[in-house]
Amino acid sequence: MAEIRAATVLPARREEITLHTSDGLELVGELALPADRPPVATLVCLHPLPTAEGMMDSHVLRKASYRLPALAGLAVLRFNTRGTTSARGTSQGEFGEGETERFDVAAALEYTEYHDLPRPWLLGWSFGTELALKWGRDPLVQGAILLSPPLKRAGDADLDAWGADGRPLVALVPELDDYLRPAEARERFKRVPQAEVIGVGNAKHLWVGEPYVRIVLNEIVKRVAPAAAPLPTEWDESDK
Repeated sequence: MAEIRAATVLPARREEITLHTSDGLELVGELALPADRPPVATLVCLHPLPTAEGMMDSHVLRKASYRLPALAGLAVLRFNTRGTTSARGTSQGEFGEGETERFDVAAALEYTEYHDLPRPWLLGWSFGTELALKWGRDPLVQGAILLSPPLKRAGDADLDAWGADGRPLVALVPELDDYLRPAEARERFKRVPQAEVIGVGNAKHLWVGEPYVRIVLNEIVKRVAPAAAPLPTEWDESDK
């Protein structure tokens, strides 16, 4: 058995994909699937702010794609929103301040539907939480998990709409966040009766450090694939 570390990449079927938006753009992405079984659910990842170096390879999303297909049987779909660059390439278009990105969210969900990916959940981080709250109430979506939600572009009207909708909403809020900390987050999310707000002690907005990544991935799996929780911290290297 080998310890799962920050750079560990576990077995999966990985495919470069292209999403097509209804306003005519091509967005680059990747789909990671369990190597030896159908997925039990799907994470549609919405990355942090591209003007602050956010992208599909932002570390928590990348580690989700490296680990969760093998450990939890999840499909993990990551992509660059319009105008965003990563090692995978650059998506067409220009940053839209969270408005025209509505078409990007829709394109990702359409991809899950067309390819029969089961039970899609939105996984938003920072700017990605704004996209989830504003544009993620598609009938396909099972619920949303929000990492470090700033609640800037997304406001009370978006929270009220989720509250009326009733689908699960889980916010993981770092104790030392730069924008929104747990006490304020609990007040803001009171507008969503079904929302869970989980404060994470000593964590910061960027979730740097393997202990915090493990907390995040475990909280995701508890909601999306509960039979796989808690996640192991070791992997049998002979299991390829």
